[in-house]
Amino acid sequence: MSRKVDSVKDINDSKETWRLTVRIMDVWSVVNNKGIEHLEMIVMDSLGDRIQVLIRHDHLLKWKEVIKENMTCIINNGSVYNNDFQWKVCDHSKKIVFLGGTTMKAIELQNIPPKGYFFKDFGEILQGKCKTDRLEDIIGAVSEINHIQSNTPGKKVVVSVVLKDLKGNCINCNLWEIYGSNFLAYYNNPKNNGAIVILLTHAMVKDGQVSNAWSGSKLLINEDILEIQDFMSKLPTNEQKEKPTQSAKSLSNWSGGSQYSPVERFVHNAKCMSLSQFCKIKHETLCVTVATTLKFAVSKYGWFYYGCTRCSSKAPNPEKAYECSCGQKVEQPIPRYKIEIYVSNGESKYRFVFWDSECAAILGMTAEFMHNSMVENGEDDPMVYPDELEMLLNKKMTFRVKVQPTFSQASVWKLCDDEAFVKEIENDYIVEDNQSKTEYAKLVPNKENLETSAQTLSASGENDPESIILMTPAKDVVIADKGEEVDFEASGATQLSGTKPSKKLKIEPSS
Repeated sequence: MSRKVDSVKDINDSKETWRLTVRIMDVWSVVNNKGIEHLEMIVMDSLGDRIQVLIRHDHLLKWKEVIKENMTCIINNGSVYNNDFQWKVCDHSKKIVFLGGTTMKAIELQNIPPKGYFFKDFGEILQGKCKTDRLEDIIGAVSEINHIQSNTPGKKVVVSVVLKDLKGNCINCNLWEIYGSNFLAYYNNPKNNGAIVILLTHAMVKDGQVSNAWSGSKLLINEDILEIQDFMSKLPTNEQKEKPTQSAKSLSNWSGGSQYSPVERFVHNAKCMSLSQFCKIKHETLCVTVATTLKFAVSKYGWFYYGCTRCSSKAPNPEKAYECSCGQKVEQPIPRYKIEIYVSNGESKYRFVFWDSECAAILGMTAEFMHNSMVENGEDDPMVYPDELEMLLNKKMTFRVKVQPTFSQASVWKLCDDEAFVKEIENDYIVEDNQSKTEYAKLVPNKENLETSAQTLSASGENDPESIILMTPAKDVVIADKGEEVDFEASGATQLSGTKPSKKLKIEPSS
């Protein structure tokens, strides 16, 4: 007579004679500070319930070569204890510890779901909806490299990157030691071009940031697995071709950086001119200029529009579900920033259109969050400009814009308010009316046709030229446009939240 199979959800400490049919979802080795090694793994049954398993050092040789990730098997017998791991990988309150009498037999089981990942939503991370002792699976596109710390005496290798999900939420991700080194090796390989999607398992989450754990985390970079390929396919086509940018500080800490300065990359293929010359432009032109934000130009559409949850396209009807041209099935369109602001330089003024990502980076919150906060306070009129938007005004910045003379406006592609950066552009690149040299086209190697992929912008806000939200330090805001690298101080990434952005400390994994 055969013993019946138990369910993972029913496991408790009432007995040791458990019989489980499971798939090994993940297995990893842990070495403590005394050099003693043990194994840990996560198993899942046909109902999708998971539990963490520990194999002690004295049983290591018996099982280390037998256990394979993704195998299905029958496990008989094991001690059950409270799940007191410092960092937990699943929600089960118990853990199993292999005994001398534990047996395991590999067997094909078709009724157990295949190996997969349980990704944590970036929005929940940013809102603090995370268990402090829980390790999470993370997937996102690298939109920028914030900081690179080399392996020097007394310091560990760490690479800090900004990850963006398909909703536009951004979090800071710190990759320590071998994880950071592996990322740099991939990034610095000239054969690897285009977007970088990383999948990090067992990530520590704290203060709106994530970091690899010392043991158990796996870093997958653009690998040919369903989860990464599916994520990559859902990125806008132009973003799939863009390699992440590096901040100036990261370049200074790493010898693998570009020979071109952040300023040279900022002015690449653009005409550098004073604001007073904009009125003479007859055709759409990509320009770099310096100006100060003055006041809002109130339009009949207000400060936001309803758009796709993945890309920045305008929704045909804000109250109806639809399938966007990017392939996203949108159940409920979300608010996205489109704010018109008058900028000035001396006596000259012009109307600039600020799009979703630029505003979100400066304000530290999404348009959706700001709109929902207003509604909660009883205000649903889109023509009412929230006080928080005032943070966009009275800022002297360098702008990279597409001047649209037909509409007497310029659409902002990227910007920077770093004082030294602005001064260098203003003193060395801006060409006045009486000068003839008005174009700086310092081409960056392997950056072909940077501007040809840019969409032609309409005055209706249907096409946001910059759908990437790069969270930068509160005092130095830079937005990167397509295919280019730009400068900002990498003192830590801020989160998209309902509060003013603040600097974050890097999380170092615990052992």
